[in-house]
Amino acid sequence: MSKEIVDFEYTRGINLSELISGLKCTMLEELHLSISLRSFRSERVSDFVKLLLDVEKSKAKILYSEIINKYPIFITRSLTKAKKWVTTRARGSERYGIVASSGSSRLKPLGIWTQSKIEAKNWFLNPRNDVRSSYYLEDTATEFDIQGLELDWTIVVWDADLRFVEGAFKYLKFSGSSWKNINKFENIAYLRNSYRVLLTRARQGMIIVVPEGDDDDFTRQKSFYDGTYQYLKELGVEELSMNFIENNAK
Repeated sequence: MSKEIVDFEYTRGINLSELISGLKCTMLEELHLSISLRSFRSERVSDFVKLLLDVEKSKAKILYSEIINKYPIFITRSLTKAKKWVTTRARGSERYGIVASSGSSRLKPLGIWTQSKIEAKNWFLNPRNDVRSSYYLEDTATEFDIQGLELDWTIVVWDADLRFVEGAFKYLKFSGSSWKNINKFENIAYLRNSYRVLLTRARQGMIIVVPEGDDDDFTRQKSFYDGTYQYLKELGVEELSMNFIENNAK
């Protein structure tokens, strides 16, 4: 086994030597896969996502500045802008689509309803003129649909199930008509991994949509989203501008 398996998600804070005590296993440096095979533009994208989720701000900021020229990552509050961005970036047969967490229950006002299941083969394989395909930017894939698969460009829509509050991520589940805190370690790790999957599905680049929210809707308060948006900005992630879209469309 690789000795690099020391993250809290795996060890729960327990010393690795204690976890494997009594087991017949050998630590081999060669077993550590240090280079990502997913992102050919930058093998360090998955490292950036990990730092982002670990709230390693300074390291994440440095790494973002190193990968941005090879692998564009932007943020926006507008799903319309995000759709325009991916359609102008994609060339030839390059594929794009919208992804969101299966727990993102309050994106429905944006036209995103992850509880409506997609047909993966249609979403991933059908051509541009098929309304069931990812190209149409109508159906949204969740971590279940896209696990182990990838697109060239993705729109990642970030809901209030994972929100940044006072320097840390807060994990929630929408139940009934309100958000409830997630306290069990297993469920926290699951939600965290869901966003890790969503943020590492694009081969060439992605745009993250953090909705504005609506203070007239107590399930979509602006404060539920603003912290996440500001956190990403603090990491140096650039906000998409219409000028950028127009310049790249020419």
